[in-house]
Amino acid sequence: MAVRRRTGFPLALAIGVVALTAAPAAHAEPAVRLLGERILPHAMDFHGTTVGGLSGIDYRPGTGEYVLISDDRSERAAARGYTARFTVDANGVGPVAFTGTFPLRTAAGTVYPSKSVDPEEIRVDPWTGDYFWTQEGERADGVLADPSVRVARPDGTFVAELPIPDDERMRPDAGPRRNAALEAATFAAGGALFVTAVEGPLLQDGPDATVTSGAISRITVQARFGPLLAQYAYPMEPVFAESRPEPGRGGNGVASILAADPLDPAKFLVLERAYVEGVGNKIRIYEADTAGATNVLDAPIGDARPVAKRLLVDLADVGVTDIDNLEGMTWGPRLPSGERTLVLVSDDNFAANQITQLIALAVR
Repeated sequence: MAVRRRTGFPLALAIGVVALTAAPAAHAEPAVRLLGERILPHAMDFHGTTVGGLSGIDYRPGTGEYVLISDDRSERAAARGYTARFTVDANGVGPVAFTGTFPLRTAAGTVYPSKSVDPEEIRVDPWTGDYFWTQEGERADGVLADPSVRVARPDGTFVAELPIPDDERMRPDAGPRRNAALEAATFAAGGALFVTAVEGPLLQDGPDATVTSGAISRITVQARFGPLLAQYAYPMEPVFAESRPEPGRGGNGVASILAADPLDPAKFLVLERAYVEGVGNKIRIYEADTAGATNVLDAPIGDARPVAKRLLVDLADVGVTDIDNLEGMTWGPRLPSGERTLVLVSDDNFAANQITQLIALAVR
């Protein structure tokens, strides 16, 4: 989703608390801390493409390489992904070296025509090494095009398309809002499941978030080869501030989802990305657990029990001074301390007043 940069199955991550009996209690170490960040040059060229719009990222532990996807709708170059290498350690994020780019291809073997696709998230299949990627479809000027989950070889060759829930199809009075469809996806249960989330509420699920009220997204669980298994209501936070000078120009949505543990079928990290005009961006990452939630697959939300969630980190609290439009999230390498690294990437919308930002966090 194009968001501008700021203008001005319970999930437990171990948090060690040391109990002292003969001395005052020690302060608990934070669950998340900032390691560092790296800003890429604006509009940098790589093999004849403009690097930008990076809306998804995934890590391949076996190779140490990262896979990224651009949300360029085949307007600047063919819809595409990239591979890159950079270190993530106690010193932060090292220099970024792009190692390849690949055009995403249709079932007919061609590149996507201009504005025919809107890539958002990419994940590496832990079983095959193929890429599962999402795109948001379209709802504009009388055009209704469904979002989708597609599978590609590492060179971008089309392999398959997974089914989506009927309630996520674009219809005149139902389905996803424009630019608020399949923004987030992850593998779970060791790769046996593929899990997606819509960025904002479906039209039939109520209004967008405001400063006084949150909104409902849906998390969908399906078998890796397609069959739809479940869908859960995910409660999003209200918008964090009122826009200025004109009110009502802000929003909040689910930009990325990530299995909290690769083997767990129900526990996830959810990145909520908010933007408020005249104020800026707020990025909050929540721990979410679907285990106790009601299955609402292709059904109204009604009084269904939603996903349980709790705040893991607000980036404003860990020392990130310039928070941009962060949309991608992946686990990176584990640190010698035993902490896991969490790597985030921002979508600069190819805009000169935004940045392509890589942020590394350490998670206990």
